[in-house]
Amino acid sequence: MDDVFSAAANRLTIDLQALADNWRQMKARSGRARAAAVLKADAYGVGIEAAAETLYQAGARDFFVANAEEGVNLRPLVPEGRIYVLAGLWPGIEPLFFENGLVPVINSEEQLAFFMAALSEHGEHPCVLHVDTGMNRLGLSLDEAMALASDPARPASFAPMLVMSHLACADDPAHPLNGQQLEAFRTVRTAFDGVEASLANSAGIHLGPDYHFDLTRPGIATYGGEAVNGMANPMTPVVTAEARIIQVRSVAKGGSASYGATATFARDSRIAIASVGYADGYHRSVSGSGVTLRQAQPSGAHGFLHGRKVPHVGRVTMDLSLFDVTDLPETSVRAGDYIELFGRNIALDDVARAGGTIGYELLTSLGHRYDRAYIEADTEV
Repeated sequence: MDDVFSAAANRLTIDLQALADNWRQMKARSGRARAAAVLKADAYGVGIEAAAETLYQAGARDFFVANAEEGVNLRPLVPEGRIYVLAGLWPGIEPLFFENGLVPVINSEEQLAFFMAALSEHGEHPCVLHVDTGMNRLGLSLDEAMALASDPARPASFAPMLVMSHLACADDPAHPLNGQQLEAFRTVRTAFDGVEASLANSAGIHLGPDYHFDLTRPGIATYGGEAVNGMANPMTPVVTAEARIIQVRSVAKGGSASYGATATFARDSRIAIASVGYADGYHRSVSGSGVTLRQAQPSGAHGFLHGRKVPHVGRVTMDLSLFDVTDLPETSVRAGDYIELFGRNIALDDVARAGGTIGYELLTSLGHRYDRAYIEADTEV
């Protein structure tokens, strides 16, 4: 480990072997369907360059990004990959798609009309048709999609390479909307006979082969996060976040700490002050006390230090967070030590739950004040 990483205030260790293994596991769970790699939001905060190269070498050839700019950045990293842009195509950015071989996801009749106009100028180009089957977010309505499928005036140049939809409640396997969306999507797939289909995200893959179709889209599971509520997470952690301890101080029984004196101590205590805060994506809501609705989960987050979980206390501030290390041997915790925020020993989603959010948000909101070190992967297919 280089000297810069060893001296960093905050640092991320990113296990690319775990990333590749997680993707391979989701590919195996996808059965006969291909598994895509989802690389939006800087590959969920992991870093698009390292993640793309790892997953490409592991065998991924279908890639989803949020917008055209992400697709342009991705293109040189996956030279033979199919890059699908979820936000679709809008006026003014046509060259990004046609010059970089990006595939727009058509989400509305407005986007469809513009795409058809772009085809008349630029020539044939693939697209994906997104149909809303019950999430009421993006996508043509079911009626719009069925009308398009049966429209005799539909130009021959419009030939989607994929029809897709997105599950709203797959993280709750018993939710009735899952089955309703599946039936609606089957109707769409039948109408677009011969076109490949994609419905399942990470959680949808766990719903079984009926949901897999031709292409699955595992996202958070590839990065080590939980996909299904109430199910033990089978994935390996990819990101371990750590912060340097700046100071260890004693607080007498009855004393308080942090803004608002929200942490009070029933015994003589020692607290470790770590150099991480909400400016680094360690949300204020994970505080041990003193935030709105904290009574809903009074414990707050924990860190991991010298083999033990230690509770966060007081409010997370912009640059600093406090952990109660009283139960560790007095001489074991020193300024300069690193405390794990989440990763190998503290589950990402446990910290997220303490903050009333999900692992996705925690990962993708990590700030720029982290140095990164990558554990390389053996990515031979």
